[in-house]
Parts: sequence; C-alpha cells; structure tokens
Amino acid sequence: MLRDAFRMKLKPGCIEEYRKRHDRIWPELVKAHSDCGICDYSIYLDEETLTLFAFRRLTEKNTADRMGELDIIKKWWEYNRDLMEVNPDNSPVFTPLVEVFHMD
Repeated sequence: MLRDAFRMKLKPGCIEEYRKRHDRIWPELVKAHSDCGICDYSIYLDEETLTLFAFRRLTEKNTADRMGELDIIKKWWEYNRDLMEVNPDNSPVFTPLVEVFHMD
C-alpha cells in the first residue's frame, strides 16, 4: 500500500460550504476513487490558514494520477471551483507533500 499526501487551499468564508458538500459526497465520486485504487482518503483543515491537507492510501496498481480524465471528477471540480483555489481547468491547485516520517 502506498501513502500519498498533498495540500490545497480554501477561499475565505468557504469552510462550512466545503464541509457541507463533502458531507453529501456523491456516491459515483466515491466509486471513482475506489475504482482508481484509492482505499482510504482523508482531508484535514487548518482553519487559521485555510490550508487543506489530504492523505490517501493507494493500491500498488492505482490510477490516481489519471483521475482528472474522468467526467465525474471534472464535474466535482466544477462544482467546487467557487470554494477553492483552482487551475484554469477547475482542478484544485495542489502541492504534493514529501513524507519525512511514518510509524505503523
């Protein structure tokens, strides 16, 4: 199992709406993540900086790097573009993070 982490950024005033939309996550979006080999996915928020920290566990044969090609992912990005810093294609601006410590 691989571990992957990255950060994203919310826009000011969007915390509650971001939570609400994730509380009502679309089942087909969850399935797409699972189909791409993502078995565990958590997002944490630093409320002071509006930084989102995402952590996910990936299968060895995952296709997570190609998720942006899926229509359901593009639809989710479009739906959330008003809440986050995004790229021109509406994908979240994200910065990969380097693991410096892990303990089982």
